[in-house]
Amino acid sequence: MENVRELAVNMLLEITEKESYSHLVMRDVLDKYDYLPGRDKAFLKRVTEGTLERRIQIDYILDQFSRVPAASMKPFIRNLLRLSVYQLFFMDSVPDAAVCNEAVKLAGKRGFRSLSGFVNGVLRNIARNRDRICWPDQEKEPVGFLSVKYSVPLWLVEKLLSERGRERTERILESFLVPAPVTIRIRQELGSPEREELISRMRQTGAAAEPHPYHPFAYTLRGAEGISSLPGFSEGLFMVQDTSSMLVCEAAGIRPGQRVIDVCASPGGKAVHAAEKLKESGFVSARDLTEYKAGLIRDNSRRMRADRVETLIWDARRLREEDIESADAVLADLPCSGLGVIGRKKDIKYRMSPESLLELAKLQRQILGTVWRYVKPGGVLIYSTCTINPGENEENVGWFLERYPFHLESLSSCLPQELSGEGESGMLQLLPGIHKSDGFFLARLVRDN
Repeated sequence: MENVRELAVNMLLEITEKESYSHLVMRDVLDKYDYLPGRDKAFLKRVTEGTLERRIQIDYILDQFSRVPAASMKPFIRNLLRLSVYQLFFMDSVPDAAVCNEAVKLAGKRGFRSLSGFVNGVLRNIARNRDRICWPDQEKEPVGFLSVKYSVPLWLVEKLLSERGRERTERILESFLVPAPVTIRIRQELGSPEREELISRMRQTGAAAEPHPYHPFAYTLRGAEGISSLPGFSEGLFMVQDTSSMLVCEAAGIRPGQRVIDVCASPGGKAVHAAEKLKESGFVSARDLTEYKAGLIRDNSRRMRADRVETLIWDARRLREEDIESADAVLADLPCSGLGVIGRKKDIKYRMSPESLLELAKLQRQILGTVWRYVKPGGVLIYSTCTINPGENEENVGWFLERYPFHLESLSSCLPQELSGEGESGMLQLLPGIHKSDGFFLARLVRDN
């Protein structure tokens, strides 16, 4: 029988010490130990993701009760204590004594018997005194208070406060800690009866599927055991995609017969959506940098029966001469900091820094400075990111308009009723906790004739 807590500590070590991506580590471990009971897999997922998500707050607690700061502990002990503190504070179903005993046994098993007393002492002291923790004062230390409360680095709290104000910042930070629902886009050619029949089949499996207000073809799913096992998945009747990402093809105004180029297309959601809008005529060229990413596009295109999608391995910074002025629409959903999807990818907030934001904005400008040439006169370039950083969004659009023959065009006509009044400038910034979606930015840029 596998020790689930040991698996969790191993995963945390892989993510925090080797800087592996959390979602990839989680996928690989759950695949490898697929034979575990569902309850154990659910515990493993929650305790690992929760510990990662609350890491700053947990380290703050540890530093009050340990003579050795968390940052100076041996990596295994540090992550074992983090995991245990998460259980003490956020998992009421696990008794305090069980948390402490399991941690002590695991320390001994992994060769840290000499530190078993230290582990036991720290955890029991925390368990006894959890109501006496001295938190940062929210009036005297507002940045420190928000950083610890929501487990977000100080620099990011300061940035959000300066850009969004206190009230919006708190709503954004709070949203990062709320489990984000899975959103699916149902094939648009399905009529209402077929759509309702599919949703009914899903609900029979225990998955709660509810319409999303932004799109008639969008639904949120809760309680699904596994997406790939849901009715309709293998037949290509739906695709996992956030509602914000669905806005890209709506904003592009794609029509049958057009040529569309998606320059950073993996895993293929927007390319497939574009192909559906083309119906029986037109063409989508979907590109990305590596064979792995191209494979994801091909897999999703094949499953979704998107025959009009061609997949190409291509670096978007390189000009493809044969594509110059060939596209009615170019979709440029570019690599970004991902600050809008921290709620889904817990480790983003620890990976990013002010310096990395500048590097990403530079990369985005390199790509934009190439791919605009693919747009026909009168055609449209949709620039989008899943971040809420103005340096990667509005500032990049301003930089672009100063250099290239494009103008912004209002998004009002292509946005859902729920977003009416927004996007009139040609740009739309969706904020987590404010809007009913991930954090997302898009701009509709039309090439001058």
